[in-house]
Amino acid sequence: MAAYTTVDDPTIYVGTTLYTGNQSTVTLTMDNIGWLWMKRRGSDIRNVLFDNVRGGHYTGSGFKPVIVSDTNDASQGTDIDSAAKGITFGSTQTVIGNDQHGYSYNRSGHSMVAWHWATGTSFSNDASATGVGSVDTAGTISADAGFSIMTYTGVSGQQTIAHGLGAVPKMVIVKNLDSSENWRVYHHKVGAGAYLKLNTTDAKTDDTGPFSNTTPTSTLITMGGDDGTMHGSEELVAYIFAEKQGYSKFGKYIGNGNVDGTFIYLGFKPAWFMIKSSSNAEQWEIVDNVRDPVNPVNQVLVANSDAEETTGGTGNRIYCDFLSNGVKLRGNASQANGDGVTIIYMAFAEMPFVNSKGVPGNAR
Repeated sequence: MAAYTTVDDPTIYVGTTLYTGNQSTVTLTMDNIGWLWMKRRGSDIRNVLFDNVRGGHYTGSGFKPVIVSDTNDASQGTDIDSAAKGITFGSTQTVIGNDQHGYSYNRSGHSMVAWHWATGTSFSNDASATGVGSVDTAGTISADAGFSIMTYTGVSGQQTIAHGLGAVPKMVIVKNLDSSENWRVYHHKVGAGAYLKLNTTDAKTDDTGPFSNTTPTSTLITMGGDDGTMHGSEELVAYIFAEKQGYSKFGKYIGNGNVDGTFIYLGFKPAWFMIKSSSNAEQWEIVDNVRDPVNPVNQVLVANSDAEETTGGTGNRIYCDFLSNGVKLRGNASQANGDGVTIIYMAFAEMPFVNSKGVPGNAR
């Protein structure tokens, strides 16, 4: 099955870097990193997220740089008050600073993973001037990768925001930066009449408040009058993803409860894969091709928990193979392949199954 793509080299847009903390500087060499997610592998320490829209350190006003995926906490980091302490986002490299105040992204001697996605172009929309949306947005975007980061100030009631992708978003992850609100996640296989919470194990919540039961368009996302997506006068950030064939996919599968598990066709060899049961209370589990460079893939971290890295087995957490065209589950753990369980996923490519020249990718 041909799966032609416009993204022949996914490593331009998504990457995983392993490093050992040194409480000095660590340099990531991918161009135009926009979203940076870091986790200590061997300790029960928070998932720490930065982005190039809110900035890598606090300047005395504006956005605070740190948000945490495993809590509902508001953004933090006023004590990360210099580039040396925080993150310096650059066009050819991004530098992780000294973590002087102990946010756990560069503590000496600790094994770390950094996941990073590129955004290359600034974007802003003055809704009153353009007539697009009802609330102003500002951020960064990579239309080629189908990813944008948008910040906005909430206005009470249902509102619309421009996302700049020129394609319909399939997944949207939103955090209220000013309040202790759960993360809100839209996934097109769950629908806009329900949502998931990135910081909890909860199954989907049937509620039209966050996304107003309105499917996003190629221009706009509708946010309901929900404190997690559109709280009056509070700042919010949205990470917005459209699918790009051969590079990214946001889908669902039904578990079969068997160690000869479900096969998930992606159209590419995966680099990064996150799953969550939408029907059951289960973890958001993450695996990647760098922590597991050969099959099986089973070094698991969890977005909704500060738990240290664990090793999945046939009946414990996700246990799978990364193939040239998708993921083959090799275990029957309830959260990854429970019988009849509906599981949504977020996946990015190492290489397309077939590139734009018709050349097939290789299996592991």
